[in-house]
Amino acid sequence: MKLRLIGSLLLIVIMFAVTSSVQAQTYLFSLDEEIVNVYWNSDGTIAADYVFVFTNSNSADPIDFVDVGMPNGNFDWNSISADVNGTPVGLSTDFYGEGGYGFSVDMGAYAIQPGQTGRVHVYVGRITDMVYPDDDEPDTYVSGEYSPTWFGSQYVTGSTSITVVFHLPPGVQPEESRYHPARGGWPCATEPQASHDQEERITYTWACPAANGHSQYTFGLSFPKQYIPAEAIVTSPPAPSFDLGGIISWFFSGLSTWGFICCFGLIFVGAPIMGAVNERKRKLHYMSPKISIEGHGIKRGLTAVESAILMEQPLDKIMTMVLFGVVKKNAATVLTRDPLKLELNPKVTVGLHGYETDFLFAFSKDNLADRRKELQEMTVKLVKSVGDKMKGFSRRETTDYYKAIMERAWQQIETAGTPEVKSQMYDEALEWTMLDKNYDERTRRVFTGPVFVPMWWGRYDPGYRPASVGGATPKISVPGSSGGGRVSVPGSAFAASVVTSVQGFSSRVLGDVKSFTSGVTNRTNPVPKSTSSGGWKGGGGGHSCACACACAGCACACAGGGR
Repeated sequence: MKLRLIGSLLLIVIMFAVTSSVQAQTYLFSLDEEIVNVYWNSDGTIAADYVFVFTNSNSADPIDFVDVGMPNGNFDWNSISADVNGTPVGLSTDFYGEGGYGFSVDMGAYAIQPGQTGRVHVYVGRITDMVYPDDDEPDTYVSGEYSPTWFGSQYVTGSTSITVVFHLPPGVQPEESRYHPARGGWPCATEPQASHDQEERITYTWACPAANGHSQYTFGLSFPKQYIPAEAIVTSPPAPSFDLGGIISWFFSGLSTWGFICCFGLIFVGAPIMGAVNERKRKLHYMSPKISIEGHGIKRGLTAVESAILMEQPLDKIMTMVLFGVVKKNAATVLTRDPLKLELNPKVTVGLHGYETDFLFAFSKDNLADRRKELQEMTVKLVKSVGDKMKGFSRRETTDYYKAIMERAWQQIETAGTPEVKSQMYDEALEWTMLDKNYDERTRRVFTGPVFVPMWWGRYDPGYRPASVGGATPKISVPGSSGGGRVSVPGSAFAASVVTSVQGFSSRVLGDVKSFTSGVTNRTNPVPKSTSSGGWKGGGGGHSCACACACAGCACACAGGGR
């Protein structure tokens, strides 16, 4: 706890030390030209040589980093070099691209300024595990595919002249070599031009002046396996034999009975269970993972509810935060908690967030099923809105920023000198404190003495609501009161009321929270659809290709991170 407190304090000090004008970078550029030479070498490795020509937008920030995606993690860091307009620059492992493999070029003092054009040259001398047995002729041929780096469509404007040149291994003869037609929506001729380079190596060249810099184009080739070492070929594990006698004999010759049972259980029982568990976890992640790699810098100005969405807090908690918000703004009053019924105040329209307006519309529905449907629609819109706001910003940095705000709010409440001050600060920061995953335990621990409930609390909890008798001045039917009409209640009772609010919202409004969340996830973070392709003309790999793929005849480069 001490280390966590010290870390939080240090983070707060750092946050206040930097200027408040620090904002996330805004990238917008045209990729005028991209030239890629891929060398398929005799040792089974490849080398990739990139030339990017960027023109930065007049309205954008400088291009200070360029992400370069790699097909896998097996690239030699020491073989990489980069320069900007001929001047060497540094490299960074701070990679924001899709697929998880790559690096970034740190432009440093040579960042491309708004309105300027710059030429970025990158050379990667050694990448392994790029050649696979060819699907059509696995005994005699190998094949490989490569997708040059592309960038996020939100950052690239205009068309791009793209040239991709494959240099086949030395010694491969023209009649032995085969190409895979370009795919991925390549807008020009899918067949390459064949020629020779200065080393008399066969080359395949695909060129298109009207391509774009935000699409994944895939190119491939096949050649006889004799031109590279056998150990350089990535082979898939052999298919298991279903000869029961052979399996038993093999297992018991080297393993004990229990080892066999454990392996059997792991394969036929454990794997399905783990798959189901992972799928269940995935359904609770309603934010698309894309926002984790969009950019860098902090997105300021999010509300507590939007911050909770970013952190993927449970949706029943988020609904309670929204309920607190509309009640505090006098847009709604809780008539009963079980079942939860609201009296809406149509006079309050100013100052409401879009999700609060949608929330109130949902509670205008009397039918519980209709209400849940509208709440789900509200949540989907809210998740997508946060995703849009996070474009160009770092999810990790932004999450840390709002966690620091939450922690600072709690510290101010915990160190308040009097119950009045503590209660006032809690009133002001209620939604922010709920960002704490342990807010329930912390609320009970902090509020042990008397608590002065907020002035709006009667609109939330009917038990503390003033009662009017015969038009007389309302009287507060609670244990005690303080000056200014504020009500003093035992801290334990108040804490329990706050904590059980989420549980009540879950059971009385959303029903099964997991099912409710799954319905949101299916629309905001759906399961990626797998793609496939048929056999390649000329003996290609015959597999679809995605980032970090590891299929036979398939080895693609992953996207750059949009900067």
